[in-house]
Amino acid sequence: MTKSNFACGCCCCVSDPLWPGGFGVDFSLATDDFKSGIDLVGQKILSHGVTSFCPTLVTSPSSVYHQVLPQISIRNGGAHGAGILGAHLEGPFISKEKKGAHPEHCLRTFEAGAFQDLLATYGCLDCVQIVTLAPEMRRSSEVIRELTKRGICVSLGHSVANLSQAEEAVQHGATFITHLFNAMLPFHHRDPGIVGLLTSDRIPAGRRVFYGMISDGIHTNPAALRIAHRAHPKGLVLVTDAMAGMGLAPGRHTLGQQVVEIDGLNTYIAGTKTLSGSVATMDTCVRHFQEATGCSVETALEAASLHPAQLLGIEHKKGTLNYDSDADFLMLNDSLYVQATYIAGKEVWRQDVSGM
Repeated sequence: MTKSNFACGCCCCVSDPLWPGGFGVDFSLATDDFKSGIDLVGQKILSHGVTSFCPTLVTSPSSVYHQVLPQISIRNGGAHGAGILGAHLEGPFISKEKKGAHPEHCLRTFEAGAFQDLLATYGCLDCVQIVTLAPEMRRSSEVIRELTKRGICVSLGHSVANLSQAEEAVQHGATFITHLFNAMLPFHHRDPGIVGLLTSDRIPAGRRVFYGMISDGIHTNPAALRIAHRAHPKGLVLVTDAMAGMGLAPGRHTLGQQVVEIDGLNTYIAGTKTLSGSVATMDTCVRHFQEATGCSVETALEAASLHPAQLLGIEHKKGTLNYDSDADFLMLNDSLYVQATYIAGKEVWRQDVSGM
């Protein structure tokens, strides 16, 4: 056997906080077999080194949230599949101007009830880990405060917020940026918008802002990856933004209420050139990030393990190999291809090398 067939090192668990679906499963569709779908994705992503993830619902009718969220349970991973850290609700309280692939007819604003409007839309928040919203929306500050009180991570995204509005959101408790550079105002030297949070001097003491990056070679140019990483390396969190077509052949698939077309690694809203999620796997994103930035292997792996754990406040059990952590880890070869995946110290997937 060649050296590339052997695991040459290990890393701690890989967690993905932005995962709308994969392998034909769309987490934003209320189906009778939703639980079997989430189980299928959890099982399949073990081979890509993911030991836990946040199933993500994109902007949907309120009825979808009420049907789907009660079916998502926070659970540990194992031989059955990757663990579930909680749901990520990406919308519908986002900007019409930066809706991206989200259906405009489902977008909502905060009315007089503010947080009560959010509760009425989503229904149950018991399983919710992250909510993405646009901070420039009226009454968003009180919503951010209420979500943060409940231990829910607030992420800024699909937004036309300026830097001051983004800083105010962070001061009220927001800690994450959903897929940096995508679906937000572009960087401008007089007002850098949400991107400016990476170097803002108005972040509360002791607080760190994290930001997601879709490192698939499509959503973010390598130069932009390098700029973000060099500006704020300790906040970078690799995300896939994977949708239902990940792992399937090119063609038409769904992303919530939308029909999307896959052409290679490109995914578009059908009949348009609007990007709509990704089909890149997490291990692919790690390799691309390491190659694009020239960072160390350790740095690339921390962006997919330690940093998301710190973002979610679970670094005492995830994202490290420290004593008394969960012992979720991977075996990798020199080229960062996954050879084996372990959860709670037990092997749950291994690369088949028979016949080599």
